[in-house]
Amino acid sequence: MFIGKIDNFDGKADHNPVLNEVLNYLKVTDFTKMIDGDYKIGDKGIIAKLQRYETKPAKECKPETHTKFIDVQFVVEGEEMLGWCPFSPNLEISEKYNFAKDVTFYKKLVPESCVVLSARNFAVLYPVDVHRPCGSLDEEKPLKVTKVVVKIPVELVK
Repeated sequence: MFIGKIDNFDGKADHNPVLNEVLNYLKVTDFTKMIDGDYKIGDKGIIAKLQRYETKPAKECKPETHTKFIDVQFVVEGEEMLGWCPFSPNLEISEKYNFAKDVTFYKKLVPESCVVLSARNFAVLYPVDVHRPCGSLDEEKPLKVTKVVVKIPVELVK
């Protein structure tokens, strides 16, 4: 996983060209004027999923991994707590791999680390990054969040 603020990305970072393309797209697109849904980025199978929701207590958010896609989670408005841990065979699966949805869910993060994703922050999450998105900073007060999750086919970033 790596995290950053999109406004600090100058388009010339030492990333894979596909990641540069995605980060540039996130930096220049005004998602506040768009409706929720899926948007294609180029012609390589990259999809940006725009969504609006309220954060939830961490205990209601499921840790997950993906096999076929890298997630780039970008908060447009609001803020949320993103839980994270590295993949380990010691993690207990709560829901086995769903091929159609490309997701495995886990009981908990072990060990657990958290980062706050505020407006215009992003996190790049690889298949080895177990993550728990959508968490509230204040368990008593959910926040409204506008977020884009970009799904990048893994083979494009090898």
